[in-house]
Amino acid sequence: MQAYTASPGALGPGSAADHPAIVSSRTSARGDAASPDHVAPAPALREHVARAVRRYLADLDGHSDGMLHGVVLREVETPLLGEVMRHCDGNLTRAAAILGINRATLRKRLHELGLSRD
Repeated sequence: MQAYTASPGALGPGSAADHPAIVSSRTSARGDAASPDHVAPAPALREHVARAVRRYLADLDGHSDGMLHGVVLREVETPLLGEVMRHCDGNLTRAAAILGINRATLRKRLHELGLSRD
């Protein structure tokens, strides 16, 4: 499994991109350290989001339903919570700690998004 690597501050100052687990050295397919000129930098998450929003707006073709904010938040939050829960083997306390939110808030959001086990 290859860890996501972002440049420090790629997601904003003081963001998770500054976390040592995220800012890690990349390795080549052989397992040795890859030099920066051999590995293309991974696009920041915000670049992926910006590209998706531009595509979505282009597809709207000038029409708007006034729901873009909610759509984007749902589309990002659902896989975020799902992947963190999978990483934590379903442990709400660990997942909430990783996300930096209250356990009750996580439980509520999982239920609202249809991701709860209940």
